[in-house]
Amino acid sequence: LRRRPRGDCSPWIVSFAWLPAQHKVRVATDVPKGEGDPGGAEQSHRCQPPAPDRRPLLREPAGGRAVGGRAATSTARGRRGRNKAASLRRLLPAAAAAPRTRYLLYDVNPPEGFNLRRDVYVRIASLLKTLLKSENWVLVLPPWGRLYHWQSPDILQVRIPWSAFFDLSSLNKNIPVIEYEQFIAESGGPFIEQVYVLQGYAEGWKEGTWEEKIDERPCIDQLMYSKDKHEYYRGWFWGYEETRGLNVSCLSVQGSASIVAPILLKNTSAQSVMLDRAENLLHDHYGGKDYWNTRRSMVFAKHLRVVGDEFRNKYLQSTDEADRTHYNEDWTQMKVKTGTALGGPYLGVHLRRKDFIWGHREDVPTLQGAVKKIRSLLDMHKLEKVFLATDAVEEEVELLKKLLPEMVRFEPTWEELELYKDGGMAVIDQWICAHARYFIGTSVSTFSFRIHEEREILGFDPKTTYNRFCGEKEKNCEQPTHWKIVY
Repeated sequence: LRRRPRGDCSPWIVSFAWLPAQHKVRVATDVPKGEGDPGGAEQSHRCQPPAPDRRPLLREPAGGRAVGGRAATSTARGRRGRNKAASLRRLLPAAAAAPRTRYLLYDVNPPEGFNLRRDVYVRIASLLKTLLKSENWVLVLPPWGRLYHWQSPDILQVRIPWSAFFDLSSLNKNIPVIEYEQFIAESGGPFIEQVYVLQGYAEGWKEGTWEEKIDERPCIDQLMYSKDKHEYYRGWFWGYEETRGLNVSCLSVQGSASIVAPILLKNTSAQSVMLDRAENLLHDHYGGKDYWNTRRSMVFAKHLRVVGDEFRNKYLQSTDEADRTHYNEDWTQMKVKTGTALGGPYLGVHLRRKDFIWGHREDVPTLQGAVKKIRSLLDMHKLEKVFLATDAVEEEVELLKKLLPEMVRFEPTWEELELYKDGGMAVIDQWICAHARYFIGTSVSTFSFRIHEEREILGFDPKTTYNRFCGEKEKNCEQPTHWKIVY
């Protein structure tokens, strides 16, 4: 703060150390034009500096005693100070104190993929809505990166903002959200005051005696955080190596997301709180109106939707007009009757491979079994093209091309892959599958689940959406549950 000479009525100039030199804030201390008593006694009070040997008054508590930088040495001096403060308060326009903003951050178990993390976002959004009933909170979106399924070589895939994949204005119509780097700018640095690591109970729970509960407990597993020389905690923190946690402790939790709210509201006054291992929280109301509002707000980034739409038009003869899949950019205004969407003249297929081959062997078909099912669906629905989204290795993809010449895939150039990342490729694949005349996915795959939801939002008949491949030896091939959209 640059000090002004006595009698200088120019605005104060405030410079902040963390801003470039050219950025300064001008603070007017004069009565704004047109306010106060024009030409009256107030004029004599303008621009007067603080009395000698006394700092400016900073605040006045509820009790009425002025609290400043230095105590008055006599009753008379204290009285003059209080009178001075009262005069200044009469001169300055009244301004309500801005409510304190608190920040909620979270992270998920590192092995979890893109689409399960999207589901965790829905759970955390429910928690934030509960917190907002009592205090002013903002959700800080955890940057994307270092996911198991993102294996494209020679592409940097860390510190990716949510705006790379989703429309932030749409998210903000449901709950207040900001990107992590905006949080750093607003909060004053890369520091998180309190980190809670969510875990289960060491004693487990007995079947038939489920109850929701949460307790601060000793950490069961070794912490993924370590102290630096300043006693701050280092960790992954989404690839931001400079980020530090000031305090880390563990919460044993058994229940839905909002069970954490009392802890955040009453047990800690930290302005920024992070919930690590947030996947341990359950949905407050899975499939209800609140769930669907949050899910509908997760609108894909427009640049990715445009790429998908152009591909549909060019290679699959699919347009929103012909397919009856008109899309409203404002999700709050989009309410489509179930069964009105027709879809493009192609079959949408999600065929999960890799770890699913050994992790879910009973309900995952062989390539030959999948091709047989695809051909029967093409005949049944009188379709000639298949759009395939798969994580199959190159050898399997080549075999599929031979067995299924009708197959079409979105195969990006290296430049497109570098621009959109693996996460963007997943979004484009899902968007194209969501517009197909008929869709069939893979059992218990969150990738397929997200396509189900997207098609439900677009208004497709459930019979064309909730379908999956069956394993070769699977006796009871139960199809996915229809979760009807709620407005």
